[in-house]
Amino acid sequence: MTCYIMGIDNGSQSSKVTIYAEDGRPCAEGRVPLSATDSPRPGTVEYPDDVLWDSIAEASRRAVAGFEGDLKEIKGIGLCTIRFCRVVLQANGSLAQPVMSWMDERVSRPYHRESNDAAYVTTSSGYITHRMTGNFKDTSANYQGMWPIDTDTWDWTGDESEYEATGIPRNMLFELVQPGEELGRLTEAAATAMNLPSGIPVIATANDKAVEALGAGLRDPSDLVISTGTYIASMAVGTDNVKKPESFWTNFASEPGLYLYESNGIRRGMWTVSWMRDLLGPEAAHTATARGESVEQMLGREAAAVSPGSDGLLTVLDWLAPVDEPYRKGSMLGFDARHGRGHMFRSILEGIAMTMKQRADEMSEELDRGFQRIVLTGGGSSSDLLTQIIADVFGLPTVRMTGASAASRGAAICAVVGTGLAKSFDAATKQLTITADEVLPNRDNAQTYHELGRVYRDIRAATDPLYDRTSNLFG
Repeated sequence: MTCYIMGIDNGSQSSKVTIYAEDGRPCAEGRVPLSATDSPRPGTVEYPDDVLWDSIAEASRRAVAGFEGDLKEIKGIGLCTIRFCRVVLQANGSLAQPVMSWMDERVSRPYHRESNDAAYVTTSSGYITHRMTGNFKDTSANYQGMWPIDTDTWDWTGDESEYEATGIPRNMLFELVQPGEELGRLTEAAATAMNLPSGIPVIATANDKAVEALGAGLRDPSDLVISTGTYIASMAVGTDNVKKPESFWTNFASEPGLYLYESNGIRRGMWTVSWMRDLLGPEAAHTATARGESVEQMLGREAAAVSPGSDGLLTVLDWLAPVDEPYRKGSMLGFDARHGRGHMFRSILEGIAMTMKQRADEMSEELDRGFQRIVLTGGGSSSDLLTQIIADVFGLPTVRMTGASAASRGAAICAVVGTGLAKSFDAATKQLTITADEVLPNRDNAQTYHELGRVYRDIRAATDPLYDRTSNLFG
């Protein structure tokens, strides 16, 4: 009899629930978009109603509807949710106020009581754990930021001053468990909402980036995962809890004792691709449709015909300025009569690859390690052209994994460990991750990009002073 595992990936844009066979084959998936966040006042970003739980339950129902196996053979559920959220609960576990998004200014400040009914302060994973199991438990690996957590021991700190500094007393915090350990069993109420049998073990994972990295098979310190989403970042793993790094930040990984090193990244990374698509308007959409293509396919085809380096057109990806450098803006530099929309599109993709190469090099130097292989995940990994450009820019083999949601697969890996279907995280990762393809760098292209990289390293030194001056006029 085949055993199955469910992986939950509750992300910023949607909730995805995938049912995997124990050999890693995806058998069914449900996906539900999240409602838009509310911003009732500046700096406040909240999830409306009970959208996190409702979207997970609905995604589960959709996955179950397409599942042809025996539901009784689902041995465990791995739970992965959005990181850096803050959730305030009443004593019975219900919401005392709307869930604060990671974009909410309050999550980076000490907790301040806003509701008289507040009894617990937890993360999104702690809240969903309670909805699924009735337990006040959470994974230790989703607590980083404004929490009284000891990052060496993966437990609540013994330093009483930290509770005062974060504004959260010990009696308002959940019990912590490690990734790969059981959080509890699915209650009758949760099972009914998800169309599942009750009693299925719910297994702890980590923060969503760490779970995504695990689902991409990140185990070797010489591998680098590049996650291509709205925010693009590169990730590596190691055993050292590196404190106060300059070019990356240290996070809990999805296996006890390991840490995730996450590079500085690109805000509004793949969003810039959508921006380019939408900027072309209905005329481009009409042209693409007449050719039997989407706009992205048309742009990708035209960009693939452009030489590496886009005939000198350079894109600097600062479409959303960092907080500490608010004057920064995006740039496209070097237009001449040769350039068309294919050049612009390819230049954006090259700007993404060039920027992430610089970020990865900075992290590599600080960690004193080199990388030998790239693993590409996220929406950008569906682009053959971007995959080849990244392979060429880094000069390294670049692989893509099967399945659209690496985070749901990472959650399933934790569940395989937690239910005993695999003896270790190494074994579970080998069991569930499947390489879709490997793209090798083109030597000539790699040499072109190596030379071009020297130019990219100097661009901001030239543009920053200009945008600093114009910010006084235009913001």
